[in-house]
Amino acid sequence: MVKLTAELIEQAAQFTNPVRDRELDLRGYKIPVVENLGATLDQFDTIDLSDNEIRKLDGFPLLKRLKTLLINNNRICRIGENLEQALPNLRELVLTSNNIQDLGDLDVLATVKSLTLLSLLRNPVTTKKHYRLYVISKIPQIRVLDFQKVKLKERQEAEKMFKGKRGAQLAKDIAKQSKTPCQCFSGELALKAPLSYQFINIDQITRYYTLIGCWKRCLQKFTPGAGLQMEKKAGPSAADKAIASASSLAEVERLKGLLQAGQIPGRGLQSGDVEEEEEEEVEMAEPVSMYEENKDEEMEEEMHVNGS
Repeated sequence: MVKLTAELIEQAAQFTNPVRDRELDLRGYKIPVVENLGATLDQFDTIDLSDNEIRKLDGFPLLKRLKTLLINNNRICRIGENLEQALPNLRELVLTSNNIQDLGDLDVLATVKSLTLLSLLRNPVTTKKHYRLYVISKIPQIRVLDFQKVKLKERQEAEKMFKGKRGAQLAKDIAKQSKTPCQCFSGELALKAPLSYQFINIDQITRYYTLIGCWKRCLQKFTPGAGLQMEKKAGPSAADKAIASASSLAEVERLKGLLQAGQIPGRGLQSGDVEEEEEEEVEMAEPVSMYEENKDEEMEEEMHVNGS
């Protein structure tokens, strides 16, 4: 990742775009945090921060000239408060392909009175019930939402739905923000991943669950190696069962030897298996004892011959 510094801003492409606005191109640098934009000296109408790693929309200095902010393909899951104070003339905000989850996360945009175009395409929030009407009710001056013109009929429906005490209560209910903090702001949080994903870094887990679309459902406290600990706990339980089912002292000693050797008895090894192994050991011991008897007889014969 690259830090957004004054040097990077100075080296970035600066040009007049097709709508004759001065634009600063900061695409694709993998910038994690918005900072140091005071180095622009408020000389741009449009700033493009697409294809970076930004996680929270904040950190802007006072930029009175800025009208258009493009932040496609980032990881934004929260919008900072007091955005209207830093960007008092912001008209167009494009947040396509980010990770904004809840309708309540959009309430802060209600204070940006100059905002007329907003795109939240390919954000989880767009799947929420009453999404479009809720946004229209919160940002009444909005003209284009997700690149579709806001129609008079939609404005009337939004006003009717959220009018009066019942409407206010409905707005309050559907605007409840997620009680789980956004993962991208806390190193202590990670996704509940399969065992094979418990031992890799948080960013990889995040990408995995983002792809399969269950980010919010799976957020929880991250305990490295939790899956491995569960497997280890199963060991003593299996050993206890094997010892409890032992029918002889010899079998108990055998199980003790397995545990000392780092093996877990009880997994594919039953008491009958132990007895069979003991029988095999006895059978192996018989040829040895016969060999020793023959050897003793030969030694007696030699002593007898030498004595004679």
